[in-house]
Amino acid sequence: MVRLKAPYVSGFLAFREVPFLVELVQRLQEKKPDFMPQVLLVDGNGVLHQRGFGVACHLGVLTDLPCIGVAKKLLQVDGLENNSLHKEKALKSHDHSTKPLYVSVGHRISLEVAVRLTHHCCRFRIPEPIRQADIRSREYIRRTLGHPGSQAQRQERSQKEQGPKACPKGSPGSPADQGRPPKDCDRGPSTDPKDPQPGFQEQPKAQQSEGTGHHEDSDLWPPPAWL
Repeated sequence: MVRLKAPYVSGFLAFREVPFLVELVQRLQEKKPDFMPQVLLVDGNGVLHQRGFGVACHLGVLTDLPCIGVAKKLLQVDGLENNSLHKEKALKSHDHSTKPLYVSVGHRISLEVAVRLTHHCCRFRIPEPIRQADIRSREYIRRTLGHPGSQAQRQERSQKEQGPKACPKGSPGSPADQGRPPKDCDRGPSTDPKDPQPGFQEQPKAQQSEGTGHHEDSDLWPPPAWL
């Protein structure tokens, strides 16, 4: 746990958070060099930034590691507007996602590779490295501050970390079905006429806002067929 000293100023997030991230990478390199990452995914922007140099660029340059910026909201710069056109071009984590992600180059990686890598890291809407870092850091804060929550809440968080079981090969969730929702995974077909199409498992509202702490990450869906 760290104590942030710099205030939050829009467009200057790197000066508030990057020093601690760089320190973590350096400690990992010293103590566990075999676990050094090949690429970093950052909850923020790269070159898609008011000054063309977001938190992903800052962290990438200081660590000299390939870095990708993954944002949940569109930063309206360089003529980009939050309209229907951008939604057609934005990255969707899976076929049933209702909210896009905005991927931008941070350091030492092309946009094509950054988009493809981010897409393959998505079991849910948020790429798994960022999602797990958020879940586990919040759980650590709860334990440290002595607010572990109820047993039911801990079980929900544990289930959220594990995620749904993937369909076996050859099941209705296979690539041949072109990403249609699997009928036999997680639960059987529903007979409730108000229930969405079979295979869709809605998360309780408490669980949607639990874990990552982001209300945007509510369109959880079983892993896409291509994973």
